[in-house]
Amino acid sequence: MLKNFLILTLLFAFTAACGTAQMQYSSKDKKAVKLFEKARTAPDAEKIEILNDALERDPNFLEAHDLISQIYADQGEFEKSVYHEKELLRINPAQNFNGTLYISIAQKQFALGNYEDAVKYTDMVINYPRRTVADAVMQEAYELQKSAKFSIEAIENARAITPINIGPGINTEYDEYFPTITVDGKVMLFTRKIPANNMMGFQEDFFVSELSDKFIWQMATAMPPNINSPLNEGAPTLSSDGKSLVFVACESPAGIKDYGPTKKGYGRCDMFYTKKIGSRWVDPINLPGYANTSNWESQPSLSSDGKTLYFVRRTGHGYEANSDIYVTYKDDKGYWSKAERLPENINTPFQETSVLIHPDGQTLYFASNGHTGLGGSDIFMSKKNPDGTWGDPVNLGYPINTKANENSLLVSADGEIAFFASDRDGGQGGLDIYYFEMPEELRPTKTLYFDGFVYDASTRNPLPGKFELIDIANDEVVITAEADKVTGEFLVALPTNRKYALNVSYPGYAFFSKSFDMTSGEDNEGVHMDVPMHPLAQENAIVELENVFFDLNKTTLRKESFTELDKLYKLLAENTSLKIEIGGHTDTRGDAADNQKLSEGRAQAVYDYLVDKGIAAERLKFKGYGETQPKISDEEIAKLATDKEKEAAHQQNRRTEYKIIK
Repeated sequence: MLKNFLILTLLFAFTAACGTAQMQYSSKDKKAVKLFEKARTAPDAEKIEILNDALERDPNFLEAHDLISQIYADQGEFEKSVYHEKELLRINPAQNFNGTLYISIAQKQFALGNYEDAVKYTDMVINYPRRTVADAVMQEAYELQKSAKFSIEAIENARAITPINIGPGINTEYDEYFPTITVDGKVMLFTRKIPANNMMGFQEDFFVSELSDKFIWQMATAMPPNINSPLNEGAPTLSSDGKSLVFVACESPAGIKDYGPTKKGYGRCDMFYTKKIGSRWVDPINLPGYANTSNWESQPSLSSDGKTLYFVRRTGHGYEANSDIYVTYKDDKGYWSKAERLPENINTPFQETSVLIHPDGQTLYFASNGHTGLGGSDIFMSKKNPDGTWGDPVNLGYPINTKANENSLLVSADGEIAFFASDRDGGQGGLDIYYFEMPEELRPTKTLYFDGFVYDASTRNPLPGKFELIDIANDEVVITAEADKVTGEFLVALPTNRKYALNVSYPGYAFFSKSFDMTSGEDNEGVHMDVPMHPLAQENAIVELENVFFDLNKTTLRKESFTELDKLYKLLAENTSLKIEIGGHTDTRGDAADNQKLSEGRAQAVYDYLVDKGIAAERLKFKGYGETQPKISDEEIAKLATDKEKEAAHQQNRRTEYKIIK
């Protein structure tokens, strides 16, 4: 949390005043004064040498110490700057008439990671006579001391983290940063800064790598030329399935709202969108809607359902520029809303950057130099409260955060692994991407991937089926998406600790339903599901209603069944010639006659529901099959190893389904 050195303007005001009246110089050595005057107008590269010559002639020359301290501060050489500020105090303690020398030294000691010294010098400000200390200086002293004490405690309680270089498949001698990854952790896209024949000597392009083995990444390849242009592209964010990409492009140096071939924007940096169909990325377009403005928009992060986008907007220019985190929402037509600024407990008057919304949708990571931290930009975590507001940010601690700038954090869907960019020693060169095991207390809600293949049950040809994933407990639609138009594949993120109902539909086909339980979180590899779709013209095709539920040994429909039954009603209402038979089945446990009666009662309950909704009774039949048509025989069940597996098999035999009898 080292903010801009605003206080220094108060401290060094007397130097400018002295420049208009040479008689007021503290030095009486004419040659030293002459050297000082020469240094003030000399080229920057020569100033320090000339000032050192002046100080060699007069070690107590206040103005020379003052100016050389400023120069070292501007160069980031804070240790040397502090030396000369301490000399100012030694020569003339009264010069610190308003405590600004103390706060300046404290700021630089903090930037150097000398937190004990930062506490010492902020104490000097806090204990200074109040009438002479400006409110801004006193406020800075309290805030800086809070961060310094936090930093001391954070280092004393350092987290056990060992960053590991992700390897030569991704990292090179050039800079690699801003990684983004699919929810299954198998595809990583990132920004690489490569040499280029332009005025900057480099450009930013996207590269992509696939995981070939655990933590072994294949050699990264460049994205196609309709994505990578001769200008800069950066800060990508992928949808969970890796099929949608939002990224940032900045206008050409000519400043004519030109962002490269086919790309037009609103000025400065804008967010763009592209989609992968089959193996081809379509030409990117400016993000539809109202999220982009004439300001600088960058560093986007997509939610797992693709409907919410967090990003950073910078307003103002130069020293006055401020960057904050915003959020925008996509409507049913694919347009993004006017962005909303996140609240004051997230955004500060300083810089918030590198935002990441985790696939759980409840955990936000971001970088900031405005919250209490160890120096520079630190990485923070905020959790969403039950009322939908964001909780106060938590600093991720040391050594994730240090006295330097940290950003570009990426956390895997399961929350176990985090990635970041660093130029630390021992890498491939420049900024490299590293990973480490995320401490338990900093992890988001565990989120697993759910993938599958939608296809015609008769031909096995892929279908771009539309699917919904519904939280059975509260009937909340968690995910709405479509399978790939070419491959029929889908991949989404699902938070654990829920039971889900899957419904897949496509025109001309009976809808597919399935339920699965992710409350235990035991499946570390996610869930895969093949989705066969039966054409409505396929007579005698049987479709199981997996999300129709009854109480134990009862024929009363539970309310969790209504979503699925409403979909069946809609299918029948839209296909008026369709006729079906509803069948009820039980397992073999219990009395056969009772099972027969139970299965018939449950089939009739579904029949009655549809008739009550308005489906003509002559289009429907119902029949109870009891225990006569098990999906898994008792002999097969007896061979299963565990009671849990056996109970799951019995559950498959207890089912409600319908048969097309058109």
